[in-house]
Amino acid sequence: MTLLQNEASDVVMTPDNIRTRKLPVAYNIGIAVAALAIAAAIVFPTGIGNWVLVVVLGVVFYLIGLQVIAGRIEGPRAARNRMWQAAIYCACVLAILPLASVVWTLVSKGVSRLDGDFFGSSMNNIGARDPNGGAYHAIIGTLEQVGIAALMAVPLGVLGAIYLVEYGKGKFAGTVRFFVDVMTGIPSIVAGLFVLSFWVLIVSPWFNNGTPQFSGFAASLALTVLMLPTIVRSTEEMLRLVPGPLREGAYALGVPKWKTIVKVVLPTALPGIVTGVMLAIARAAGETAPVLLVAGGAAAINFDPFSGGQQSLSLFVYQQAADASRYAPARAWTAALTLVALVLVLTIAAKLLARRSSLR
Repeated sequence: MTLLQNEASDVVMTPDNIRTRKLPVAYNIGIAVAALAIAAAIVFPTGIGNWVLVVVLGVVFYLIGLQVIAGRIEGPRAARNRMWQAAIYCACVLAILPLASVVWTLVSKGVSRLDGDFFGSSMNNIGARDPNGGAYHAIIGTLEQVGIAALMAVPLGVLGAIYLVEYGKGKFAGTVRFFVDVMTGIPSIVAGLFVLSFWVLIVSPWFNNGTPQFSGFAASLALTVLMLPTIVRSTEEMLRLVPGPLREGAYALGVPKWKTIVKVVLPTALPGIVTGVMLAIARAAGETAPVLLVAGGAAAINFDPFSGGQQSLSLFVYQQAADASRYAPARAWTAALTLVALVLVLTIAAKLLARRSSLR
């Protein structure tokens, strides 16, 4: 035993005898290329799919080949680790591919009408054979409707979440959470029907000589109903993530509870709250059914959200996509690109504002 210990103590550990064998990068690339080639040889001659199926089958063949080759070079344990690591990367790529495809299609088809006429004119007096016409009226309608809805939904949603986290206890708070969860999954057309039956048919005749009237404000009410549950749930989760010692430290200094919420809790959770608000705004900006039911849509520009029908970008895309004119698809794609760009700009601006406020 002593002799074995002495011999073991005489062994010098060097990088050569502690380093395990690694799969060369060239082998990894070769496995990927061979997997895609095999998948293409199966899919294209048989006509069972397109390049999407080639990529999916290529990923499967790549993982199988990686497991076999890496098992011979690195051993079973290292091969399993490498295979699962590659599976995670491949899953990430497969998840990004549809998004990249949508963005590419949207940009490639939407740039055809990115001109001054599209952003400076409406569809008023534009016929099926007219190549002109734009979405100025739809952009104005979207900004007004979503803006009014945000002015109503954000304060209500944030205050509701503060109640549930900081004050809500007992059956009433549980009931509120239950209905918020139920409202999260309701179809948008239900919100539109609710506002149609309540505001358009019952309330609006009081202000219009007994005649029901479509309006952009009615669309804002429907969008508010859709935005509220998203804002409440996201804000509630962000407020729950605020560490308890922050509240306790403020209470120990004698700060009132309402001031602790305003000065400590809300600023700490602000980035997450802004994310939830922007998700709700993005959903509201892309809704078509409520606007169609209660705003009606309009071909002319209407700056007054409280009187007369009003258009939105999402409804404009729907109408142009269903139009028989050969110029309508280009207008629909450009309007869709404009809507996505508008939401992106608002999201970036809100993120920068929240980051600046949190740094202060």
